[in-house]
Amino acid sequence: MALPLDDITIIEIDNWMAAPSAVAILADMGATVIKIEPLGGDPMRSNGRPPKVDGLRDYDFQFDVDNRGKRSICLDLTNPVAIDIIHRLCAKSQVFVCNLLGARQEKFRLDPQTLLAINPALVHATLTGYGTTGPDAWRPGYDVTAFFGRSGLYDAMREGPEGTVPMARPAQGDHTTGLALVGAILGALRLAERTGTGQVVETSLYETAVWTQASDYSTTAVDLAPVRQRARENMLLPTANRYPCGDNKWVVFNMPEASGWSKLCTALGKTEWLADERFKDARSRFQMMPVLVPEIDQVLATRSRDEWGQVFDAAGIIWGPVLALHEVAADPQAHAINLFPTLNDEDIGDYKTVSIPMRFKTADVGPKRRSPKIGEHTNAVLAEFGYDAAEIAALLAGGVIR
Repeated sequence: MALPLDDITIIEIDNWMAAPSAVAILADMGATVIKIEPLGGDPMRSNGRPPKVDGLRDYDFQFDVDNRGKRSICLDLTNPVAIDIIHRLCAKSQVFVCNLLGARQEKFRLDPQTLLAINPALVHATLTGYGTTGPDAWRPGYDVTAFFGRSGLYDAMREGPEGTVPMARPAQGDHTTGLALVGAILGALRLAERTGTGQVVETSLYETAVWTQASDYSTTAVDLAPVRQRARENMLLPTANRYPCGDNKWVVFNMPEASGWSKLCTALGKTEWLADERFKDARSRFQMMPVLVPEIDQVLATRSRDEWGQVFDAAGIIWGPVLALHEVAADPQAHAINLFPTLNDEDIGDYKTVSIPMRFKTADVGPKRRSPKIGEHTNAVLAEFGYDAAEIAALLAGGVIR
């Protein structure tokens, strides 16, 4: 089956997870991706947690998920000859992706003005921490600093003003921002194809994080009032809250409609609450949340999460189990939608990876092969772009390539 991007070549100069994750999605859509690494490789290599599986402990699956399906070449960007190679690659490609700050793009002659002069139809895409303009455009950013910290997300997630700032899981902000970059690149490709004129697009960890909180910011941007941080005992509704069960596994409810209260009381075997004057309406229940939450906790403590799940389903409760990561990896629903497809590699055999969050009915979109070894395709790529064996040998001898 034809793939959406099987006629697109992408040149990628980036590291860590955000921008690489975007290009991994484009590779899953069929794009030919040439990842340009420094001679020492992407610093993300060999930083992932080793799996607790014999025979697989030496393979970096975290690097793999953001770099699968790509080809790797190694260049010394401090050497002008290497920059000339990149320019030659970009001249015959459709997209250039990087996470270099503006000053570094200009230093290495990889800025939009330079590359669009070489290829006027090129899509030049940049991902940074805070954007390429403004007082903090110079500032490096990781997802924990720019996405979770600077955006207000960490603070908004605290349970009250004295609550501890929660811990983000690795690369959550990176992968979300990668999705934003994918959207920008696809839109830019559409314009470039229609007009023949290249496009310059960008996104940042900071602005993507703000967009994920657009429901809050739609009002906060108008009145500048602080968002109230709510502990469980101060939530607006008992039917839109989270609770522990008897096995210390949690459930979360989301029933904002008035009918949700009677459903919850019935499911919990507490129909007497429906006649209790303390809980007669939504306002009363909100005022009594410090009383209601411990009482609901006490009822839920009598059964396990999964036992309660059967009760909730029978009662028409809108709920979800709070699964641990290892439970999600074994979740029947995850397997039904192929959330963890299997890849095969001649060196490591079959292994599970993570699917991108989009599916196509008549296109085989998804991971095709493992991530590249460092510099694995340097010779082959250079040969495809017109370098002969003697030129490649000279580049190797001169330390330009690995």
